[in-house]
Amino acid sequence: MLGQIRIVLVGTSHPGNVGGVARAMCNMGLATLTLVAPRCNPHDSEAYARASGADSLLDTISVHDDLGDAVGDCRLVVGASARSRTLPWPMLTPRQLSERLSSELSSPDARLALVFGREDTGLSNAELQRCHAHVHIPTNPDFASLNLAAAVQVLAYECRMACLMLESAGTSETSAPVENTLTVDTEEPLATHDELEHYFSHLEQTLIDIGFHDPATPRQLMARLRRLYQRTRLDRLELNILRGILTATQKRAGDNHDKTS
Repeated sequence: MLGQIRIVLVGTSHPGNVGGVARAMCNMGLATLTLVAPRCNPHDSEAYARASGADSLLDTISVHDDLGDAVGDCRLVVGASARSRTLPWPMLTPRQLSERLSSELSSPDARLALVFGREDTGLSNAELQRCHAHVHIPTNPDFASLNLAAAVQVLAYECRMACLMLESAGTSETSAPVENTLTVDTEEPLATHDELEHYFSHLEQTLIDIGFHDPATPRQLMARLRRLYQRTRLDRLELNILRGILTATQKRAGDNHDKTS
């Protein structure tokens, strides 16, 4: 299960923090580290010094220019957020996230991405809107700032504890049921992040075509629709149905336009 979890760092500015994250991950048995548009050299000597022997994680880092490329194959993307947002998103504590792992990762090909932002500004609103849910570490409100590696350590620890509990229970079927607000029972695989992004692009263009959405005055329409659909957790069959509806809508809108022109 731990091998299905990916740690994603966005815009990291200090190589020592990359090394510290690698060490924290290795401590807890996580092995997949991905960087998005790093502002430092992840193979700097300071990164290896801070990794304290977790060299294999640094040697196998994958680097992407865009968050979508880094998490495109993931069925669940969770962004770490320390700030409240103007548009609330489904919020989890680290423990609640860990309780979801057995169901989210029950399929061997399922992938989960935990996304962490820049040391100075965190994740942007646009990046957080690409996530199904946000996770918040309930720190002391009078001193809430966490080092990047420390934040990763907290979530990695919770993931490891969930894995150990699952192993001690023998099978997921013998584990106590957990209230599930993020997944649904379905025989179809859940849509990946990349598939959802294609759908959102198709949806936005369709809404523009029928005159419902004006990009010049968005009024958070697409952000709210993202929140709705990501909360729903669409499977691939459902997504294909919705894409078919959008295609038919565009065709009918085009036919009507031709008749009136």
